[in-house]
Amino acid sequence: MKASSIFRSVLAFVVLSLSLSFGVCALGQDIGVDVGGAAGIFRPKNPEAKKRTNRPAPVVRRGSPSHASGATSTGVEDRIEDLLDKGNQFRDARRFAEAEAAYQSILKLKPNNGRAAYGLGNIYSDQQRWEEAEVAYRNAALWSPSDVDVLVALSVVLVQPRTGASNAKRFADAESFARRAVQLDPKNAVAWDRLGVALQARGLFNNETENAYRRAVELDPQFPVAYAHLARVLRRLGRNDEAESLYGQAMRLAKDPATLNLIAESLQAEQQWQNSEPVLKRALELDARNPTALYLMGRMLVVFKRYEESEPYLKLATEVSPRAFQPFNLLGRTYLALDRFEEAEVTYERAAGFASPGDRKQLAGIYGFEGVGDGYMKARKKPSAARAYKRALELDPENKELEQKLAKAH
Repeated sequence: MKASSIFRSVLAFVVLSLSLSFGVCALGQDIGVDVGGAAGIFRPKNPEAKKRTNRPAPVVRRGSPSHASGATSTGVEDRIEDLLDKGNQFRDARRFAEAEAAYQSILKLKPNNGRAAYGLGNIYSDQQRWEEAEVAYRNAALWSPSDVDVLVALSVVLVQPRTGASNAKRFADAESFARRAVQLDPKNAVAWDRLGVALQARGLFNNETENAYRRAVELDPQFPVAYAHLARVLRRLGRNDEAESLYGQAMRLAKDPATLNLIAESLQAEQQWQNSEPVLKRALELDARNPTALYLMGRMLVVFKRYEESEPYLKLATEVSPRAFQPFNLLGRTYLALDRFEEAEVTYERAAGFASPGDRKQLAGIYGFEGVGDGYMKARKKPSAARAYKRALELDPENKELEQKLAKAH
């Protein structure tokens, strides 16, 4: 199947460029160590539920254990297919809890089921729950080692930078899985694109990276994502005129929010913040509740210190993706910049519920609970400041400066 048909469908991929964590501009530094970490989301196609024809029930004769076993086995397989159908339908409706329950039920019936693990990875990725998505996809790759869709999805998740995580190892794994996908399906344009992204994640802006993207567009000339990725590599190589032409081609081919988000993400990674705004507006015209577009729009507005404008986008992003760390984290930073310390405190507390160990330390800092405490101190609200500093210390107990601030607040 051509990549263009995947990206034009509801089951499109939204693949990522590199996170801003590894290329923060001066504007971004105004709001913290980074301006959002792994901001994107992708949407691989659902696991395939096998079509079943109406068939007569097997004849079970008395005293025939083998027939009884066959009937039981058939019933289990039918149940698995029904649960896959339900999980896929719930996922498409963004009813993630029900989708998760359906896929988990399959694993209770048949442990080591690769399609169920892949389905779980999909819904975790939809919600930017990257650690859980990685575990699920790794299981799927272990149980279904020749499934190219699984390998591609795992490669996508592994290039999401995470605070405090061993990114170098994971980026190398992303390359390994992408290479395996290309070996299994050499004519898969998406797999070639993912190989380019994995190489790029490792900081390799070279001929091999360029050639991987060129191979993707050769296999599918209607593949906008690969054009955007190739443009970014060429820009890094100083070939700006070629890059601008390719970005234009990507825009002309982009028909869905998924692809538009990718282009906006790539532009933001190149610090072309202002150019990403019309792209995101177009994405939101097509899907006003698209979580990636909402987040990227909010992030762009925060970079330009347009905090009042960013708030509604980020609030809606937290409603659509209520278990994703980054939208809550950036919304908290917005409230902090607006001196709305109580709202910042509550929002950071929500973010803490989904934070990784590295994220928790980030939440303790000046663009987290420490910043909230500092704000309360300036407002001469020492009890509130003490509460914020104490929460920061719970998240970062070795921080001596926080201990000193807490002592002053008492």
